[in-house]
Amino acid sequence: MKRRGSGVKTTEIADISEISYSMKHWKILKEKRDLAIDIMEKLATNNIQTLIYGSICRGDVSEKSDIDLFIPFQISSFKLELTLEQKNLNIFEKRIVQATPKHLVKAHVYLSELICITFPLTSMREREFDFIRFGGTLTLDDLLENRRVPGVDKRLMLIEPTEIGHKESPIIGLEAIVAKKVGVNVELIKERVRVLTTRDKVGRTGVYLNHPLAPDENIEEIFKQIVDSDPIVRRRAKI
Repeated sequence: MKRRGSGVKTTEIADISEISYSMKHWKILKEKRDLAIDIMEKLATNNIQTLIYGSICRGDVSEKSDIDLFIPFQISSFKLELTLEQKNLNIFEKRIVQATPKHLVKAHVYLSELICITFPLTSMREREFDFIRFGGTLTLDDLLENRRVPGVDKRLMLIEPTEIGHKESPIIGLEAIVAKKVGVNVELIKERVRVLTTRDKVGRTGVYLNHPLAPDENIEEIFKQIVDSDPIVRRRAKI
């Protein structure tokens, strides 16, 4: 879960909190953005375009915030891994993940515990693009222009950037308004509210598929083995 940066000050105004970032917070945000830019630029030299999503896009970071990069199209894992090797970016871990039987199957390539590059192994639907946009999404150009965008965190709080930090407010009951602000379908907002409020009540239930790979294993080959042996994944792969 993403956490707010240290040294914040909060003033309550009804259901809206005004957060003022400390100098330490701005420093953490800049360091994480600079690292993301470095990785995204190195991938772009081999025509691998990426998006970044989550707290780094909104601004509500901490030292433990992840750097989550997303390649919004299917790509050869060999091309990605070769590019990483050429740019002296070492792979820490690889996984094949699917949240539920209906969701996108994705490959996670970790450069560290906090840096992950994700790409789809099955075709993406517009709803799955919305899932990325839900938390806030930026391109490399956006980062270079120092933009921040609104998004929803895992507490179901809408984070809206301000010049001194951000505003945050609960989204429950305001799903249609929030959908317009973050640019996603209102049904996705309602679904995330259902999922995350249920998780709070019953605890995390895990994901359908979370398959770790050995360093020398090929992502596509392992995914094919999973498709051949698992009819649920096979059904999603055909969509």
